[in-house]
Amino acid sequence: MANYDILGDIAIIKFVDGVSKEEKSIRARELMQQYKCVKTVLEKTNKVSGRLRTIKTRFLLGEKKKETIYVESGCRFKLNVESCYFSPRLANERIEVARLITKSSVKNPAILVMFSGVAPFPIIIAKHAKTKEIVSIELGKDCAKYAFENIKINKLENRIEHLQGDVKKVIPKLLKENKKLKYDFIIMPRPNLKETFLSQALGVAKKNSIIIYYGFSPESKKQTMLEELEEEAKRNKRKIKILNCLEAGDIAPYEHRYRIEIRVLN
Repeated sequence: MANYDILGDIAIIKFVDGVSKEEKSIRARELMQQYKCVKTVLEKTNKVSGRLRTIKTRFLLGEKKKETIYVESGCRFKLNVESCYFSPRLANERIEVARLITKSSVKNPAILVMFSGVAPFPIIIAKHAKTKEIVSIELGKDCAKYAFENIKINKLENRIEHLQGDVKKVIPKLLKENKKLKYDFIIMPRPNLKETFLSQALGVAKKNSIIIYYGFSPESKKQTMLEELEEEAKRNKRKIKILNCLEAGDIAPYEHRYRIEIRVLN
């Protein structure tokens, strides 16, 4: 009848079409009884949409609120569930990326996180990996506001530099300030948009940098997606090698989010 996510003390339910108001209330009550931590139940009323990947919700039961604190991998994240895209289903991805950085041969790497949202990737990386610096960029003003707060909550002000703005504008500005600016790891938890933003990442990648790119594709077109990334790199006069392409969640039947690990060869 429905699937749901729990973020802190808020449960968000997505119902199939045709469910009555009474049935929704019953399911909301069942969730609050099943999960004692849940204080608010909201219904997700639309698909994730727009460049900022936001949702709309309808109040069902409990406290009337949309702000919560979610705990993951020993870190705390404050957010508004409606104005800030956040998927608890990516928890394993975030800690896996931190482990990849820890296992790498690069000591104290410089990290760039694009599309950082409320800063889960930079914060979890900072907590679980030794790094030289972490720069975090987020377009959404509300997400960026929470990111600044979450960095303080997790006492990482000296480890993470967070910037609000469009990566297309922020990265050229950073390069203008420092022409030699390069990162060892570039994390791209990008939204499901047509544009890849790979050229922006390649602009601040050194030889042997690793780009962690998140792509979206039906199973049948996965190879095409990878070939298109290689072609885009060539247009930017960079050579890349795809080290791994791993499923990182379903977005529709036979359509997945993929974590693509890319090494820059020149």
